[in-house]
Amino acid sequence: MSQTLTIDIDGTVRFVYSDSLVEYLDLGKSTVVRASHVEPNADGLWIADLGPSGGPQLGPFRLRQEALDAELEWLHENRGV
Repeated sequence: MSQTLTIDIDGTVRFVYSDSLVEYLDLGKSTVVRASHVEPNADGLWIADLGPSGGPQLGPFRLRQEALDAELEWLHENRGV
């Protein structure tokens, strides 16, 4: 899966955390914040809660990966990361 790095006008670099990008955290002051929660609901289906990013709840999804994919798509489209 490809990753998107967004560089703001002030030089801030934003991206969705991935272990493959961890070396970028060593380039300067870094802050990691939670953008969402992907959790199972009472029925065993998966919900992507984008509330921490000011977004909606997505789902329910049968597979966790479907919720993760929807989460990432929403973040790319709505938060530029």
